[in-house]
Amino acid sequence: MSQFTTKFDATTGKSNGTRLSALPSLMDPLARVLVRLGILTEDLDYHLIRASMVIIFLFFGYQKWFQYEADVLIPYISNGPLIFWLYPVFGVRGATWFLGASEWSFGALLFLGFWNKKLGILGALGSCATFICTATIIPFMPNGWAASAGGFPAMTEHVAFLMKDIVLFSVSFYLLKQDLARVLLATGQSHDTGARVTSW
Repeated sequence: MSQFTTKFDATTGKSNGTRLSALPSLMDPLARVLVRLGILTEDLDYHLIRASMVIIFLFFGYQKWFQYEADVLIPYISNGPLIFWLYPVFGVRGATWFLGASEWSFGALLFLGFWNKKLGILGALGSCATFICTATIIPFMPNGWAASAGGFPAMTEHVAFLMKDIVLFSVSFYLLKQDLARVLLATGQSHDTGARVTSW
């Protein structure tokens, strides 16, 4: 049982000295290197996730301004239970322009969220809505499951492309929760110190 009791202190990079297992003795130096590289820096993960989402919206939004992307998106938009209305309202090109403008807007709000958490909340809400809309296409995508492999859960490329949006929704929700908590904390601290708090 003692080989399972080795504990590693991530803040100091030290273990409790019990080295009966080979795994901890190999992992301790790796953990120390990661600590020295700053992986435990406060909010590093939060900032990396925000930057990643900004980049994703920048590049995906850029695609939407070209005909090749408008053509590629036809089966997605036309089968989306929450976005099918884009074609009757805007047309094929107009729908992709609308999506591109929306993605750039949400990306810009997430970028501004580095400094202004209230804008970050708006960006994260838009991001959550985006990936809810795209993830809900999965059950309605024609030929989304490979018949040659027995159908569900063997995905075709169309469903596989959409699966990433489940993770991106989770990332967006994380940013929303973090920004909301920080705004509420700042508001609470302002009230505690008697400072004047402006309304949203």
